[in-house]
Amino acid sequence: MAEYTINEDAARRAKEANSFSDYRPGSATSMYREMVDEARELGDQQKKRVDPMYHDKIDHLVDLYARKLAENLNERNNIDARVPSIMIAGGSNFPVNKKHKQNAARDRNMGEYMEVKGILDKIRGTGTGGISADDDRAVEKLEAKLEGLQAGQELMKSVNAYYRKTGTLDGCPGLSEHTAMELKASMSRDWRKDPVPFPSYALSNNNANIHNVMSRIEDLKNRSEYAGWEFAGGRAEINEAENRLQLRFDEKPSESQRAQLKSNGFKWAPSQEAWQRQLTRNAIWSAGRIDCIKPLDGSTPYQLQPFSRRPEKSDPDR
Repeated sequence: MAEYTINEDAARRAKEANSFSDYRPGSATSMYREMVDEARELGDQQKKRVDPMYHDKIDHLVDLYARKLAENLNERNNIDARVPSIMIAGGSNFPVNKKHKQNAARDRNMGEYMEVKGILDKIRGTGTGGISADDDRAVEKLEAKLEGLQAGQELMKSVNAYYRKTGTLDGCPGLSEHTAMELKASMSRDWRKDPVPFPSYALSNNNANIHNVMSRIEDLKNRSEYAGWEFAGGRAEINEAENRLQLRFDEKPSESQRAQLKSNGFKWAPSQEAWQRQLTRNAIWSAGRIDCIKPLDGSTPYQLQPFSRRPEKSDPDR
């Protein structure tokens, strides 16, 4: 895995702008490395559970997490250093407008941080939560994931309720010491008057994930002859409701990859946050010509389709 650098100078300036205590040299890098080590350990544990064909994808996600996390933390420190806290600067001639802009930037950065943390969920799900039309346990796996998301939603609600009642996270049921410390640090940076451990957007995002998984379960229970697949750096999904084959990448495809996608009929759909084209057998054949979305198991997209194992019949799409 590549090495990514934490800007210690920015971390020091952020500390000086928001605290009376001195910055401990190397502490930002130490915290970052601890978080990356946890992601690496998560990846190693996941490799032990799944088929080796998923190992490269797990390594890719761990590296992606490390890079995105470094970018996010460096941006956070740069934002925090822009305008000092009113406790540091004092009330006289305090730059209120600049502070409003800083707070807006902090909100955006926190939203991006939640997306970075979502990569950890992708690591946990790689090789175990894939949805394939010929996977007899696909619904079972998704239902287990749904149960975890719902439990997480209830935990966030209960933690917020506990904090509102007691004013502390100490002794909160179901909350580990590490998570409590992380939440306290997040709340200390929140500019809102009465911050809570889990902001409303965290609950909303998780609730959206719950509904997405419920929808996918319903789709699988009524699945058609098409099946999605995982590829290095993303996943091909079957969207029956939109009648689209959708390609979701962990990162923006390169210029040459975008050219290949376009030449094979795929277009970027901002509303879906996916590259897509109409769901037909021709779409599956075209996907097989795109190198960057080859299935992890070495097969072709066509070979993964349930219809490829059925007797041939006339097809208006061909």
